[in-house]
Amino acid sequence: MDTEKIRFIINQAGLTEDSPSKPLPAGKTIPEWYRQADRYGKDPRSGQYYEMPDIGGKIPTWKACPAVYDIMGSGYTYQTPCDIEFVDDNQGNVTARVLDPWHEKFLIEREPLAQFVYPEGYHLKHFAWWPDWGVELPEGYSALYTHPLNRFELPFLTTNGIIDNDKDHIPGSMPFFFLKGITGILPAGTPIAQILPFRREHWEAEYDVSLSEQEMQDKNIANSERFRKPDGGIYLREVWERRKYQ
Repeated sequence: MDTEKIRFIINQAGLTEDSPSKPLPAGKTIPEWYRQADRYGKDPRSGQYYEMPDIGGKIPTWKACPAVYDIMGSGYTYQTPCDIEFVDDNQGNVTARVLDPWHEKFLIEREPLAQFVYPEGYHLKHFAWWPDWGVELPEGYSALYTHPLNRFELPFLTTNGIIDNDKDHIPGSMPFFFLKGITGILPAGTPIAQILPFRREHWEAEYDVSLSEQEMQDKNIANSERFRKPDGGIYLREVWERRKYQ
């Protein structure tokens, strides 16, 4: 597999490669709740692992699913450069304050987004991240900027967008919303967005409706016989292709 290069370019004077806001490979920001989760399901009362009926063996949980780890560990992440305080006053209003004045431009406040469909359970008040680093990609590449994937525990929701970063390297603002009823501190180093580079290509859809009911059943049985093995791991060992982000 070829190795492409992503360049992160400072957008604030004085930043170094040791700055806390330096974008990191997403695999280095995997949350502790993921790391501590059980790979196999077990009875919470007895502590005994559940076994797969008929064939035996421990039953894998979502923690054993390569697809979950793959999406959480792919690309790079933007982080908060310092602690950020947010307060819900229980009157329908939320305020946010960057606790290090040197990074005051990292978070900006805006009026609500007109005609935008807001996520349920979040304040209408509109904030935006202003990252310290721009992104430069090789010719023909773009990047998807999204809320850190599967990070539903975070008290905010960053909106998503795609930028052709082979042509545009200056970071733009990234709108986000705070969850209602939450007050606290976002510590320095909290992931706020995930960056997923991809090659721009044209695609054309085809739809195969030729399979008979028996053929569909046979394919599903063959798939189960291959992948639904005791203790799992077949997909990880035989199908998944590791990608490196450094």
